[in-house]
Amino acid sequence: MSRPRVLVVSFSDISQDARVLRQVRLLAPRYEVTTCGYGPAPDGVADHVRIPDDLIYWHKDRRLLLERRYAAAYRTSPVVAYLWDRLPRSYFDVVLADDVDTVPLALSLHPRRGVHADLHEYAPRQNEESWRWRTFVAPYVRWLVGRFVPLAASVTTVGQGLADEYRREFGIEAGVVANACAYRDAAPTPVGRPIRLVHSGLARPNRSLEVMVDAVEATSADVTLDLYLMPNDPPYLAELRARTAGSDRVTLHDPVPHDDLVETIARYDVGVFVLPPLNFNYRWALPNKFFDFVQGRLGIIVGPSPEMAHLVREHALGAVTGGFTTGDLVAVLDALTPEEVARWKAGSHAAARRLSSDTQVQGWLRAVEALVEGGSSR
Repeated sequence: MSRPRVLVVSFSDISQDARVLRQVRLLAPRYEVTTCGYGPAPDGVADHVRIPDDLIYWHKDRRLLLERRYAAAYRTSPVVAYLWDRLPRSYFDVVLADDVDTVPLALSLHPRRGVHADLHEYAPRQNEESWRWRTFVAPYVRWLVGRFVPLAASVTTVGQGLADEYRREFGIEAGVVANACAYRDAAPTPVGRPIRLVHSGLARPNRSLEVMVDAVEATSADVTLDLYLMPNDPPYLAELRARTAGSDRVTLHDPVPHDDLVETIARYDVGVFVLPPLNFNYRWALPNKFFDFVQGRLGIIVGPSPEMAHLVREHALGAVTGGFTTGDLVAVLDALTPEEVARWKAGSHAAARRLSSDTQVQGWLRAVEALVEGGSSR
């Protein structure tokens, strides 16, 4: 008997997209999974529809956006136009659509049992710090969310704050599947002297990484900071390299493959992420790296971002700064002791199973199973 057919569609390089890879690895042993996205086929899938690298998914006809001809703007966008006749209709049992841009396409495929939408951000306010984005793109994104996401059979997003906003603004009931990584069976390492701080992630100006760099240079505590950064913005990365040149405390590293990241950061003592709330999604951020820190059995220092701060306090994982400035982080670092860090690392160890993808991804599995077994009523 053939297995149910599931399509996972994401306008990203799935081989490098941690959240989408978790979906594929969860579903591939149970269903006949086809993926659609940039980059090579992930391991274990039955088929892969690759989006050509030269097609930029966010490119839209500006005239159509200005004229608010949103359906035409979507249908003529390069990636959607390419995929429109390349993905079969009424063939898949379930389509798992990653992010709002994929949802109209997923619905157009008429899967037999329905569409599950996984929204990685609060899409209508994704780049709200840019007035151009607020003026020209935000109305289009609101149209996408309001017109199509309610037609999905079920919806998930990455955090409760985002789920609450989708409900408040659009009446969309979204479950929460946090960006947790797989459980790692390991014990905390002894605290180093100096205490070893680490941060991994994107090198973008709006991440304000200089806050962490400057705090480590200014603190009286015996600490070092290692940063593993993606070269998303080469000029900004060059600026950080110049800023840390000659430092005996701060070291910049090239990024490591995602599958090696937790083992790499497990050599450190404390993961640090102070993210100024420049937009709505930054305010409610609960990123991959937070859960990587837990599986690395690190203590964690974060700014007063509600989602991260709540988990740090609930599980005694570390410290929450009083604000998002260099001085706020210096105040926490100045009081740091090896004994306190050891307690934080023990807190991560105690919470590691609960805060792993082993628990979190069940939200996706329940959603897909419900569709396979019962289908969509929408």
